[in-house]
Amino acid sequence: MIAADGGNWAVGAWEWAVRVTDWGVTNWSYPGEPDRGILPRLLEHMRLAYLSILIGLAVAVPLGLACARWRGLYPPVLTGVNVLYAVPSIALFFLMLPYTGFSDWTAIVPLSLYTLVILLPNVVDGLRQVPDHVRQAAVAIGYGPLRRLVTVEMPVAVPVIIAGLRVASVATISMVSVASLVGLGGLGQLILSDGFRRQFDAPIVVGIVLVVLLAFVTDALLVIAQYLLTPWTRGNGRPGSGLRARTRRAAAVPTPSTTGAAAHPSPATAGE
Repeated sequence: MIAADGGNWAVGAWEWAVRVTDWGVTNWSYPGEPDRGILPRLLEHMRLAYLSILIGLAVAVPLGLACARWRGLYPPVLTGVNVLYAVPSIALFFLMLPYTGFSDWTAIVPLSLYTLVILLPNVVDGLRQVPDHVRQAAVAIGYGPLRRLVTVEMPVAVPVIIAGLRVASVATISMVSVASLVGLGGLGQLILSDGFRRQFDAPIVVGIVLVVLLAFVTDALLVIAQYLLTPWTRGNGRPGSGLRARTRRAAAVPTPSTTGAAAHPSPATAGE
């Protein structure tokens, strides 16, 4: 009896999976109707998510640089963005409607703000963790402020920044679905409009699976980007390459005090 029930459950699960897969393949796209199907919803989801992430990153980096440079600026800025994060996303979407209408900006602006909240502390923490002796070594070999920032400080901060970017990306990709309540949301329209409102499980499952896959792919791409942007962490064993090697060479440059000591030996040394 138990074996029979288990077999019936397995058959039922298989039939359900086949039905969901068949619905997904059948409704993937409609060549004659470009706005209908799963593919347009997926592309809309990607557009809203990636634009929000890029805008949030574009604002977080210079703002984080300013907060790391002027430490007194960081507490009020962090408090302000945390207050924005406390506002429910649904409420913020509806607050944007009178100003942006049913355009992509109704979702992009709130999602960019939420991305900024996650990224800003990581940018500041990443820049603050750069050791002072690394900065001093860069100055010793003649790096100006801009060159030191671009070639020394930002590369050292990249792992921390990308760690925050990974969290922000996954959160943003999932939050885009909520925008379907105001007529946007990409895959959220499959989950809420085509699924829950019609009591139909196939679009719910397809929408959730695609959101999860999109989050995994985005996270994997960010891991690859970090690997490419931080070659000194690969442990390839090549001497004289990478940021650490440059730092060691910079630390070996004699400072003015040691140069002066060599140029003017002590009387005892001169006597020898």
